[in-house]
Amino acid sequence: MNKNIPPKLQIGDEIRLVAPSMSLNIIQLEQQQIARSRLSEMGFRVTMGDHVEESDLFSSSSVASRVADIHQAFRDPNVKAVLAIDGGFNSNQLLKYLDWQLIKDNPKIFCGYSDITALNNAIFAKTGLVTYSGPLFSSFGQKYGFEYTQDYFKKCLMSAEPIVIQSSQQWSDDDWASDQEARTFVPNEGFWLLQKGEASGTIIGANLCTLNLLQGTEYMPELTDSILFIEDDHESQAHHFDRDLQSLIHLPTFNQVKGIVIGRFETASHMNRQKLQQIISTKEELKDLPIIANADFGHSTPKFTFPIGGTAHLIVGDEIKLEITAH
Repeated sequence: MNKNIPPKLQIGDEIRLVAPSMSLNIIQLEQQQIARSRLSEMGFRVTMGDHVEESDLFSSSSVASRVADIHQAFRDPNVKAVLAIDGGFNSNQLLKYLDWQLIKDNPKIFCGYSDITALNNAIFAKTGLVTYSGPLFSSFGQKYGFEYTQDYFKKCLMSAEPIVIQSSQQWSDDDWASDQEARTFVPNEGFWLLQKGEASGTIIGANLCTLNLLQGTEYMPELTDSILFIEDDHESQAHHFDRDLQSLIHLPTFNQVKGIVIGRFETASHMNRQKLQQIISTKEELKDLPIIANADFGHSTPKFTFPIGGTAHLIVGDEIKLEITAH
C-alpha cells in the first residue's frame, strides 16, 4: 500500500474536534478553556463536531453521531487536522461504519492516543493515510508540564524534517485533571536499553491492548518491516503486558517486525525495568530485535507525537538514537 501523507499544519489552520470515544462533557470547563487558549495561542482556529457533547452510558455518543462528525471533518476542505477530544473504550465500534474512501480522498492529520489507537491504525491499514499518536484535546488543558508535549506536537505536525527524539527531563502520572495544582514531577531516567541492534521500519501501534482489538480483522495493519511502538496504562500489570505482547507475537507476520519501542509505564502498573527485561528475555521471537523502553509516550506526561505509518530509525548501542519521520 502506498502511504498517504497528509499536509502539515500551518499557522491559521482550522482544527476540528471530534469525540470518537468519550465526549466533551467529561472534561472540566477550566481544562477546556486552557486547551482552547493554548491551541489558539499556537495559531490555530478550533471548531467542534456537531455531536461532541452527547453522552450515554459510556460517557460517549451513538455510533451514528460519532461517525457523522468524523465524516464531516474529513469532508470539510477548511479543516486541516482532526483532533480527538479524549480517549475511552469504544472507538472500535466505528470501524464498520466509516467511509474509508472519503478519508482516503481527503487526507488530513488525525491525532489522538489511548483508545484512539484503534482508529489511528485502522485508518492507516484501510487507506494508507499516516495518522498521529499524540496529545488529545484534553491533554492541551494541562496547566503545567506541557512544554515537551507541545514542542513535539509542533515538530511532528508542522515540519517535514526528521525528528530525533530526546527524553524529557521529568515526568508525571498524577491525576492532573482532578487537581491542576497538586502536580508531582520526577526526574526521567531516559531510555531503557533492553536489547542492542539497529533497524528501520514503518511505525505501527501505540496503546497495546487497543491495538490487539484489531487482530483478525481487516483493520489490523501489516507488521511486515515495522517498528512496533507499544504502551499501556495503569491497569496493565506485568502479567497483562506479557500476554498482550505474546498475542502480537503469535501473528503470522510478527517475524517481520524489525524493532520495538516501549512507552513509559505508569507507577500504578508496578512495572519496572527488571520486570520488563525478564518478560523480554523469555520470548525467543524477540532475541534479535533492538528494543528500548521508557520512551515518552503513553499515559504519563509529557509525550512526543509520532506518525502511525511513518518511519522510525532505531539505533541501540552504547548510545540510543530514535529518529522518526512521517515519510
